Amino acid sequence: MPLAVYILGLSVFALGTSEFMLTGLLPDIADDMNVSIPQAGLLISAFAIGMVVGAPLLAVATLRLPRRTTLISLITVFGLGQVAGALAPNYALLFASRIVSALACAGFWAVGAAVAIAMVPVTARARAMAVMIGGLSIANVLGVPLGALLGDGLGWRSAFWAVGAASAIALVGILTRIPRIPLPAEKPRLSRELRIYRDPQVLLSVAVTALAAGGVFCAFSYLKPLLTDVAHVDAGWVPAVLGLFGVGALIGTTIGGRVADAHLFGVLLSGVTASTVFLVALALFASTPAVAITLSFLIGLSAFYTAPALNARMFNVGGAAPTLAGATTTSSFNLGNTAGPWLGGLVISANMGFAATAWAGAAMTVVALVLVTVSLRLHKSQSRIVARSAEQARVAAPAEV
Repeated sequence: MPLAVYILGLSVFALGTSEFMLTGLLPDIADDMNVSIPQAGLLISAFAIGMVVGAPLLAVATLRLPRRTTLISLITVFGLGQVAGALAPNYALLFASRIVSALACAGFWAVGAAVAIAMVPVTARARAMAVMIGGLSIANVLGVPLGALLGDGLGWRSAFWAVGAASAIALVGILTRIPRIPLPAEKPRLSRELRIYRDPQVLLSVAVTALAAGGVFCAFSYLKPLLTDVAHVDAGWVPAVLGLFGVGALIGTTIGGRVADAHLFGVLLSGVTASTVFLVALALFASTPAVAITLSFLIGLSAFYTAPALNARMFNVGGAAPTLAGATTTSSFNLGNTAGPWLGGLVISANMGFAATAWAGAAMTVVALVLVTVSLRLHKSQSRIVARSAEQARVAAPAEV
């Protein structure tokens, strides 16, 4: 695996910490900004919306720009967005800073994923994406819990300053370790890349990714109040539980990345099924501390076990447009990360309780599981047609003398 792929993974650590650290900061932000917890939860959705919109827009805007220069510019803007968030005097400006940071984060993911995929053979795509997603997993293991600890000890703004510092370190790594990547001899054409959206398998991949991610983050976004108010876990233990989710995510990413290249649909089916089972269990047993804590680990494991396969699947079906495929994957994940917290907020606002967010998340993953099955059947049907055409061509070809 090229060193540059690992540098991208380290950069994703800063991006991922910013994206998910609000899970451990929502009550503090809500108190400081005089808003409700569901309103504070919209900051998570704001970031995700920025990712949804920003990934394809920035992928298109930077299609013909040097990859290294693009990565440097985006990580710089992202870091400045963290500084703006740390200094935000009110909810509206904090909301705006999250969107700006998300746009830069989305562009970095899209371009970084295309760079990583381009540097490895087809048979190592899932492993390359696992390295990048591994940065996200480590963010959940270290970054998110540390953000929660900083928030408890020094105020929620200190977590934003810490991510800004991590972004500066990532910028140094990109400047010193990522080589200049030449543009392809044939310049990418937007019209050709947009053709991937004619493929029903691409649309199915978008839906599966959004629903699988949304189901998990419908519950995860409100994990802190669920632990403290439903399971009655002491608030001081919440960073450790968030870290446990991250440990599960790191283990899941490692296993999924190694298995998905050979058994892609097997990973998708087993991973989404496991997430559904764990979410239902969390909804049923959220009031039992030991069970809620254990399920936090297992949900992290199942969600990130599936992630490399979801990424690799999109590059497989949208391989004719690698930059836009990377952007589409990023948008798909964050479409789920937008819908999930939003749906969870609706459930909480309807006075159904924090545990009900897990029921809502399970409903999303059930639909994802149905669509994976549809995609598998379509894939098998297309494979049979290709095999039949190849056999007919072989029979029709004149025999060699």
